[in-house]
Amino acid sequence: MSEDESGPLFLSRAQVAELLDTDAAIASQRAAFAALGDGSAELPGKIMHRSRFDDSVVFAYLARLSADTGPVAKIGSVNPGNAAAGLPSIHAVINALDPVTGELVAVMDGTAVTTLRTAAASAVAFDALANADSSELGVLGSGTQALAHVRAVARVRKLRSVRLWSPDPGRRTRAAQLLADELGVAAEAVDSAQEAVAGLPMVAACTLSTTPVVRGEWLAPGCTVVSVGSFEPTRSEVDAEVLRRAAAVVVDDPGTAAEHAGPVVEALREGLLAFEDLVPLGAVVTGRRAARTGPDDIVFYNSVGLGVQDAAAAWAVIEAAGGRGPR
Repeated sequence: MSEDESGPLFLSRAQVAELLDTDAAIASQRAAFAALGDGSAELPGKIMHRSRFDDSVVFAYLARLSADTGPVAKIGSVNPGNAAAGLPSIHAVINALDPVTGELVAVMDGTAVTTLRTAAASAVAFDALANADSSELGVLGSGTQALAHVRAVARVRKLRSVRLWSPDPGRRTRAAQLLADELGVAAEAVDSAQEAVAGLPMVAACTLSTTPVVRGEWLAPGCTVVSVGSFEPTRSEVDAEVLRRAAAVVVDDPGTAAEHAGPVVEALREGLLAFEDLVPLGAVVTGRRAARTGPDDIVFYNSVGLGVQDAAAAWAVIEAAGGRGPR
């Protein structure tokens, strides 16, 4: 971390991770969705551009959480091939500007922010949508985001067990062992996606799959499914049966989801859903709308990621660093 008398903060990935612990990240995402729910956040449309040269996707988000916190811009890239090299699939950089003068306040690693705020937002979603006694979690994926999700969900639900599946047996076994050692939960690597999902009250899909890894026929009554990898129209971690069985389809933002969330885009196109059926998570968090109406309801939450999430997390980092907080 560096800062001269008049210059911005420069925060590395390690420094961001140190400053924004899981509980602080969850608090920042509650603030983000509360601001969306009450209409106070500023959220221009996001840019997602698929490269013509390879399978990467470049993205750009702009947002402002509140009058007291300045604009935040994030630019980054999704590179699915990174997983094979043991690297995060998403890399990004974030700039934050002063709310009054527009001066540059901070430049920080956006990869850590993205990982932490995505998992934290899913924890907020599980807390708002899952039955209160849910204590078992199924995870699709074994990478950075999957691990972050288990850590975050463990802060809002008392986890007794975790089942984890990904295509690579070695990676899923190592991930399960790491989580068991770190969190003290019974974490098990299983041999199929169905085994990771069937009978469980909570399911988190944290992949970059373009084809479904969660099927509606596998879901137990009362299950809450969260998908974070279906962030563009060509990616669908869940099949149409998940949406058919869902008593509520919850999204981070209806307008954004209708354009970017693969399962939602397809369901709207096929007439399985109407736009008015999409329930904003912010409306649930603020009590303006209900999602779950009973313990046996299946609830599906599709997150594509929003700039206001980055804005909330970035300003939490700035304040924790002792930088120029809200004036």
